[in-house]
Amino acid sequence: MPSAIKTRSAILYRYSLPMEAGVVLRNQRLKTRDGLILCLSEGDRQGWGEVSPLPGFSNETLEQAQTDALEQLALWLNNTVQESSLPSVAFGISCALAELDGALPLQANYHHAPLCHGDPDELIERLSDLSGEKIAKVKVGLYEAVRDGLVVNTLLEAVPDLKLRLDANRSWTRAKADGFAKYVNPSHRARIEFLEEPCKTRDESRAFSQETGIAIAWDESVREADFVVQAELGVSAIIIKPTLVGSLSRCRELIEQAQQVGLKAVISSSIESSLGLTQLARIAEWMTPKCLPGLDTLSLMQAQVIRQWPDSTLPMLSESELDVVWRS
Repeated sequence: MPSAIKTRSAILYRYSLPMEAGVVLRNQRLKTRDGLILCLSEGDRQGWGEVSPLPGFSNETLEQAQTDALEQLALWLNNTVQESSLPSVAFGISCALAELDGALPLQANYHHAPLCHGDPDELIERLSDLSGEKIAKVKVGLYEAVRDGLVVNTLLEAVPDLKLRLDANRSWTRAKADGFAKYVNPSHRARIEFLEEPCKTRDESRAFSQETGIAIAWDESVREADFVVQAELGVSAIIIKPTLVGSLSRCRELIEQAQQVGLKAVISSSIESSLGLTQLARIAEWMTPKCLPGLDTLSLMQAQVIRQWPDSTLPMLSESELDVVWRS
């Protein structure tokens, strides 16, 4: 057996982080964020990755991801690499391998579009104080569409140089989407950078964009088998959530396809731990250096894991505080 293989080792950890009260995903309250952290070692080099399927969004469960990750780690220890069919596992292992090989640059884009929630008056003050290009994100579709329209219009009215990214997660019927648009002043609509998947079907979303002049972005669609990256009237971006999309090579493929047809490719979080978020910031700087990523999700959690997000004051969990699932 080659000596290089003898120096290999791997550890799989499991974490469970308490979430801030009130975090709701697809109509279910998320009390903890649970996931896996893996560490590959070869000689004096290490590579880390995170495998954390997002409930309600990932097709695989955490248990399925854990079983598959263990199989993938066993293959790697035997000098075999085989890309997992489970996106969260493919992403986590590809990050660990890229770190191990020095392929994932250290430079990161920690600037991100802040996620807006809470009192509109406080938001206006916070957004007015943003330095540089003012881009923020607002989740819509959780409340009445008319309320969402009023809030968005208020923010755009109050902060004249603000641009907004909106995310509806396919929650609206076409009628509700039109109700939202009715309350957004047409003169402000060009400052909506994009609205992610406003309607339940792509055709409804396309029609909504073309009739209202509000640009849209594909998010859930990017992960569907029949999706093709192409230039379309009213479509300005695709959203890439690596935990839901897959390996770094798959992410790069989508980014290159988007850039070739003039679409923005936005790296976005699936509520990973601070370790995963710092890697996403590095990926954003590496693959989409001119595009602000969507990574403002750490505030939803009550602790960090292994690696610190810059300036975060949340407590940090070290390796010794995580449960060891398996080591070899």
